Amino acid sequence: MKKILSIILSVLVLSVVFTGCGNTSTKDNPASKEKKVIKIGASPVPHAEILKKVKPILAKEGYDLQIKEFTDYVTPNTALDSGEIDANFFQHIPYLEKFNQEKHTDLVYTVKVHLEPMGIYSKKVKDIKDLKDGAVIAVPNDPTNEARALKVLQKSGLIKVKDGELISKTDITENKKNIQIKELDAPQLPRVLGDVDAAVINSNFAIEANLNPTKDAIAIEAKDSPYANVIVVRAKDKNKDFVKALDKAITSPEIKKFIEEKYKGSIIPSF
Repeated sequence: MKKILSIILSVLVLSVVFTGCGNTSTKDNPASKEKKVIKIGASPVPHAEILKKVKPILAKEGYDLQIKEFTDYVTPNTALDSGEIDANFFQHIPYLEKFNQEKHTDLVYTVKVHLEPMGIYSKKVKDIKDLKDGAVIAVPNDPTNEARALKVLQKSGLIKVKDGELISKTDITENKKNIQIKELDAPQLPRVLGDVDAAVINSNFAIEANLNPTKDAIAIEAKDSPYANVIVVRAKDKNKDFVKALDKAITSPEIKKFIEEKYKGSIIPSF
C-alpha cells in the first residue's frame, strides 16, 4: 500500500512540475507574445492590389496581413497615428514629411516600394502642344502633390516655376499660354477630366479610372522622380519583427515581378 501511495505522489509531483514549466514558457517567452496580425491601410489601386500578393508571402512566416482600404490621403495617417492600424502604404516621402510637420505626428518610412509616375491627361487634345491659350488644367490641392504637378507642367514646357520643394500656383514665374490652374482634391481629378482642358493625375487615381499612364497621358513624369511610395509605421515600431517581415515580403522578387507584369511600366518598382 505504501508503495502504491509513493508512486501516486511521485506522479502528482511530476505533473505539477511540468504544468508549472509549461505556464512559465507561455508567460515569459517573448516569442509567444510576438505580433502575428498586421493591420495595414492602403489606397485601393495599386497599393491594396500589391498587398494582396504580399499576404500569402507573410502567411508563410506566420503573419496574418489584414488590409484596410482608404480613398483619401489623410485618414490612413491619422488611423496609423492613433493605433487603429499598424502600417500604411499609399504615400511618398515628401507627403509624409509635410504631414508630420503639420499634424505633429511621428510616422516614419521603412522601405521604398514603387513609383507612380504622375501624368497629364486630356479628353480634348492628343498632344500637349495643342493646349490652347487660357487652358484650364486641374492639379491636386495638397501641397506636395500640387508642387509635383506644377513641376510636371514645367518639364512639359507649359509654365516655369520657382525652385523649391513646396510650390503653389502663386510661384509660377512664366506662363506664356495663360494656363489657368484649378486646385482640386486628388481623387476628384479623373471625374472632372471632361470639364477641364487637362488634369495632372496621380497614377493610382488614373488607374482606378481606367487610364493607363504610359498610353493615355499626353505627358508623364520622369522615372528619376523622388516620389517613390513607401511603407510607413509609427517610429516606435520601426525595428519590430513584424515590420521587418512586412518590409522583406513587399520588396521580394515575387512582388517585383508582379509589379512589372501587372502594371507594364505605369508603376515602376523602387527596389
